[in-house]
Amino acid sequence: MTKVIWFTGLLILLGVFAVSAQENVLTLTVVAHDSFTYSEEVMDQFEAETGITIEVLRLGDAGAMINQLILSRENPLGDVVFGVDNTFLGRALDEDLFVAYESPALETVDEAFIVDPDHFVTPVDYGDVCLNYDVAYVEENDIALPESLADLTNPEYSGLIAVENPATSSPGLAFLLATIAAFPEDADYTYLDFWTDLVANDVAITEGWTDAYYGEFTRYGGTRPFVVSYASSPPVEVLFADPPTDIAPTGAIVADGMCFRQIEFAGILQGTDNPEAAQQFIDFLLSREFQEDMPLQMFVFPVNGEVELPEIFTTYAAIPENPVILDPADIDAGREDWIQAWTETVLR
Repeated sequence: MTKVIWFTGLLILLGVFAVSAQENVLTLTVVAHDSFTYSEEVMDQFEAETGITIEVLRLGDAGAMINQLILSRENPLGDVVFGVDNTFLGRALDEDLFVAYESPALETVDEAFIVDPDHFVTPVDYGDVCLNYDVAYVEENDIALPESLADLTNPEYSGLIAVENPATSSPGLAFLLATIAAFPEDADYTYLDFWTDLVANDVAITEGWTDAYYGEFTRYGGTRPFVVSYASSPPVEVLFADPPTDIAPTGAIVADGMCFRQIEFAGILQGTDNPEAAQQFIDFLLSREFQEDMPLQMFVFPVNGEVELPEIFTTYAAIPENPVILDPADIDAGREDWIQAWTETVLR
């Protein structure tokens, strides 16, 4: 009888320890867009070093994610958000979604990426939306590369360009913003004039990047040798080439004013029960381990100036010297009106 009581007591004690251990496991929910990816070993290392378990809740593209975060503000969906870019940042800041946090790891980041001086969000990566081209097609047909956005309306590019709808596509919106910077609303020749001429030059408009790149682009059987994509697309083409190649089949045009720089941010959500763990995760996103892993996971560039890019990026990617960068507040103030005006002009 004594042995039974002792064994029963031991089981109860072990059960208490198990419950206590479960209670001590801290789970951090990271809300992100669908393209948030990483190497499992890098995340495993973070979890092992901190004791924090990461769960990722993916909510579509950046715009859809922001909408859901605003609607759920009183009952937050997570602790940290990743993937708010500068085209939607103004809206997110206006909605007071974040807790301010200035990471000590920001000392490795160029000030050009720190667009929020109050540190409600932290820059993590960047990429440039540029016109890409099919190298073989351009060479075989002796087509000169455009040197400005204005060139795209010239007759020699008639029927050769595919772009995305800014109302339904992130790179489409980025390209629209580049045209607004080049042809302001108060100029004699505005961005709407440019788009009117582009439509007259038989530009193809698709709903998203996939339709443009894998549907209209000559590289994949389409009829358009120029397509709005990313400056990181050429190294991706080399990385996944079948059969393997050491020559990039596509190129990115990075002339001044032709690329819009997208910067992605992370922030700690208001209402989190785990502010210290959230801060640790923000620091981790700027760490050498995560920043060096990121280019070949999400095909973006690190903001940590101390990390080295993968060789395939240094060989095949082009970084524009003078990308278009607009104030997030200005984007937020004009975005809906610009998209509406574009829709009425281009899709009427």
